Amino acid sequence: MQARVARSLAEVEATEWNALPGAATPFLRHEFLHALESSGCATAGTGWDARHLLLRTDGGRLVGAMPLYLKSHSWGEFVFDFAWAEAYHRAGLRYYPRLVSAVPFTPATGPRLLADGGTARSALLEAARALGRAAGASSLHVLFPAAPEREFLESGRLMPRLDCQFHWRNEGYGSFEEFLSGFTAEKRKKLRRERRRVAEAGIDCRTVTGAELDEATVDVVYRLHAATFARHGHAPYLNREFFAQLARRMPSNLVVELATLGGKPVACAIFLRGADTLYGRYWGASEQFHSLHFELCYYRGIEYCIRERLARFEPGTQGEHKLLRGFLPTPVWSLHEVADPRFAAAIGDWLARERRLRSAWLADAARHLPFRRADIPARLDPDVRHRLAAEN
Repeated sequence: MQARVARSLAEVEATEWNALPGAATPFLRHEFLHALESSGCATAGTGWDARHLLLRTDGGRLVGAMPLYLKSHSWGEFVFDFAWAEAYHRAGLRYYPRLVSAVPFTPATGPRLLADGGTARSALLEAARALGRAAGASSLHVLFPAAPEREFLESGRLMPRLDCQFHWRNEGYGSFEEFLSGFTAEKRKKLRRERRRVAEAGIDCRTVTGAELDEATVDVVYRLHAATFARHGHAPYLNREFFAQLARRMPSNLVVELATLGGKPVACAIFLRGADTLYGRYWGASEQFHSLHFELCYYRGIEYCIRERLARFEPGTQGEHKLLRGFLPTPVWSLHEVADPRFAAAIGDWLARERRLRSAWLADAARHLPFRRADIPARLDPDVRHRLAAEN
């Protein structure tokens, strides 16, 4: 097997990339990653300089790949290492560039080493290390890898970092009300009141699939998305062309919840659908409406999963408020290798302390779920369940 670097997904046929193990996840599909590049969202000019690794046999067959970027900053990753960069700067060293294996602007757990077996994975990891040395990168980072890859990378001496997201799990519910039936009476009443406020405001909500997104609707979706960023003083990472390409190239994966008032679009939530999981990704609104964010981004997503019989709903990063709406505290991971041995030792010690604190926080967060107390442990990730049991 030979590894080489592709400076763009355009250098790889979509069919052979999508045939790789793990590439069926919507964010790892050739269409999604190439749309980020060809739309101008993830390019060298925006700090995402593609260095994708391709692993081929001597006969030219693609047997492995690793989405990889040479980064000149840490934005758009959702794993925050700005303090590490500052420490390098204070020591008179350069933290950037660094190599990052991730999906740009997408904090969703999934495959990063698109290959079967330890031999191919080892070849990709060693090729990434060699590429980092040649590029003068300070470090290698693998963000939000799937569990088998995390174990493999830890065995390869990369340092694990623990964080938390809030995910919903489908217990075979027949309706949203059946999901609510597991809540305590107080929490159930509060959630119903939030949904009622949206209806009482005269706001209508409907689900739009990617195939139904014509150019005019893409304009509306992007305008709402960009307006929300502008209100917070930022330009959006993603542009209109990116959303237009998703609608054209991944119509079966794209789902939009659109809210209208008096027939006028006022808000939207944009999701991607996988084989068994719904991913909440982007939100936009023309103005503030009471509880509308919860309705579009969470409750409508839960209803969609129940209706479509999807097993999981991952609504994005952060937000302890998701606990009260039935989203479970869920561990997510990143792996890090720092070239400088002094910084590697210091960061490794810091990560160990951080993992202990985060593990305790995950168990504590589970105590704030809205479900009846006796039902909570069975719903949790095994690591969180064991920690909670130990503390009790």
